[in-house]
Amino acid sequence: MNSKWEKFRHHFKQQEVPAKTTLLREGQVSRTMFFIEKGCLRTWVNNDGKEITTQFFFEGDSVSSIESFRTNRPSLYSIESLEPCILQTISQRDFHDTIENSPELRRELEEHLFSRLLDSQLLFYSYLKNSPQERYRELIMQYPHIVQRVPQHYIASYLGITSVSLSRIRNRR
Repeated sequence: MNSKWEKFRHHFKQQEVPAKTTLLREGQVSRTMFFIEKGCLRTWVNNDGKEITTQFFFEGDSVSSIESFRTNRPSLYSIESLEPCILQTISQRDFHDTIENSPELRRELEEHLFSRLLDSQLLFYSYLKNSPQERYRELIMQYPHIVQRVPQHYIASYLGITSVSLSRIRNRR
């Protein structure tokens, strides 16, 4: 957890979850923010019964359906653990109180939101401009450890391709 949050540690609760635990379902209002101490989470959407992975998160990342968390609207996606995780959680109310009482953390939240927006835009434009092979290369550069930690079918889903296509791309490297 970021050292700036240390003075607010009393608001956090540690949560240990096994792999394949759904922390938030698409359509629910997000009431919790998760800080990953250990493990990996993914976000995904349901497209007519097919799961499409939208992002991966690892140690040091914070995760919530921030749009839902801040507006009380239903989440556009689900959050699920891919590995056994140790998480630090903060409730929506405690988070809002903390942000209101710390201009420094408010600025950090703004930077975090800007970073998430930038990541989303880069991914969106990558889908428009790059081949699946180029998107895979970008993913490996960003998360070199991902192939050891994330099942291939989730990586393929994230890239918008089948597992068979991903195998072909990996074999070409």
